[in-house]
Amino acid sequence: MLKVLMLRRSIDAKKAELAELERKDADFQTREAELETAINEVEPGNAEQEAAVNAEIEAYEADKAAHDEAKQKLSADIEGLEAELDEIERNAPKPPTPESHKTTDNVRGDMHMETINIRALPKTARAFDALPAERRSAILAQEDTKTFLSQLRSMKGKSRAITGAELTIPVVFLDLIAENMFRYSKLLNRVRVRNVSGQARQTIAGTVPEAVWTEMCGAINELNFVFNQVTLDGYKVAGYVPICNSLLDDNDINLASWIVEMLSESIGLAMDKAILYGKGSASRMPLGIVTRLAQTAQPSDYPANAPAWVDLHESNILQIGGADSTGAAFWSELMTATGATYTRYNRGTMFWAMNSKTYAALKSKLITFTATGDIVANLFGSLPIVTGDIDVLEFIPDGDIIGGYGDLYLLAMRSGLMIESSYEVQFLQDNTVFRAKQRADGQPIIPGAFVAININDTAVTTAMDFAADTANDAQLTDLTIAGVTLSPTFDPETYSYSGGTATSNSAKVEATPAQAGAQVAIAVNGKNLRNGGTATLTAATANTITVTVKQGNAVRVYTVTVTGAAG
Repeated sequence: MLKVLMLRRSIDAKKAELAELERKDADFQTREAELETAINEVEPGNAEQEAAVNAEIEAYEADKAAHDEAKQKLSADIEGLEAELDEIERNAPKPPTPESHKTTDNVRGDMHMETINIRALPKTARAFDALPAERRSAILAQEDTKTFLSQLRSMKGKSRAITGAELTIPVVFLDLIAENMFRYSKLLNRVRVRNVSGQARQTIAGTVPEAVWTEMCGAINELNFVFNQVTLDGYKVAGYVPICNSLLDDNDINLASWIVEMLSESIGLAMDKAILYGKGSASRMPLGIVTRLAQTAQPSDYPANAPAWVDLHESNILQIGGADSTGAAFWSELMTATGATYTRYNRGTMFWAMNSKTYAALKSKLITFTATGDIVANLFGSLPIVTGDIDVLEFIPDGDIIGGYGDLYLLAMRSGLMIESSYEVQFLQDNTVFRAKQRADGQPIIPGAFVAININDTAVTTAMDFAADTANDAQLTDLTIAGVTLSPTFDPETYSYSGGTATSNSAKVEATPAQAGAQVAIAVNGKNLRNGGTATLTAATANTITVTVKQGNAVRVYTVTVTGAAG
């Protein structure tokens, strides 16, 4: 409720004011001690000194009274607001019961399951099919669901794509899809997930001081807490899945099952790679754990209110072991390496992500034989000695282990999951293609809580290739100007060049875009020139050549300054 949000905001603001006033209590204690000293130093019969001290005492008492009154008022205000908030929350509608689920009202949260655990379902089971029959019937009876499925079928055979505004997954599906993604993503179960709208700011403790022991009736010491914020954006992860057209003619339950399952799987799986290796805001994706650990300098766009940046590329990226390292010696090395995750902010259990080959290698280093000759590996989904659950992810390079306290990675998930369709993409396969979109961002909020280790005594892989965003790739792969040597040497991600003095005032300009369908516009001193055309340069004068590339929503402008040849 909006009223609840406003009350909580007001309470937080007043508590902040009160905390600021309470921090000034120490100042008044200091003033009081100074006045006591001044009183003791007044010379007997010195009226001038007495008058001066009395004036200071009156000022102190007035200031102290105003200070105490302000604190009392804030305390009363907070108490009143909290009482109002409690009253609203007590009278708030109760969560729906299983019986109330028979309603067709479209309420977010209607998908909360009382009788099943979506995340615990095997991957062979469809989440929608696992719902009780009456729940499925109720969902399919809702008007927005019926409209959605009807629109979905109407896409069959259409030659145009449907926009997200035209076809949005009903609200009643969103919670189910969100829960279902946890079955296909290993790491969504490990990190801290927040469902937010707009820009997300998460406040975290930057410094936690030690509390002070004191005498039973002694004054309480002020604790200097420092709070930081991390700001998260909303980058888009997207992909498409083909659905056989015959399925679109099937009954509503089958269709709904496939939609939920396919979208959940495609988006859920995409999250894992970004959580570990995401390249950050410059690449319009979350900042991954390994990427952050590998930073050797504070990024230029590092937020001022975020926790202080710390260089972790040596302390938290480690290589151990080797082919000959086995037994207790190996596990001692591994335990020491994982100890780099020490943090005062850890909560819950640790996780360790690796591929199946690395997992098998760890098992091989624990093989023992019983008295009867039976082999025992002693590794069953949890890292021995170190502790922590093991997650197998095949995209992780051989020998690399990444892990730590997952709760200290913050992933912000946006609402508004949408799908779009096209019949033309797989026309010959008789499929209608549906595209799914989800907005998210994330980053380690306490990077020191994570570590990356290679057990083969080789360097940890710190950069991972992601599927190219070709739909929004506006870069060039080459730029040549006849008779001109570019400085620096051409690089797709360098956009400003000096060309020195041209050997001729007639220069062919040719730009090669990374994507064949990209639009390329060339201008020489403000005059348009076709790509591959010959430019006329002004003799003995600085000439400006601009190459503007557009693809999707991306625009890149390359600029070359070149002096024309002497006349």
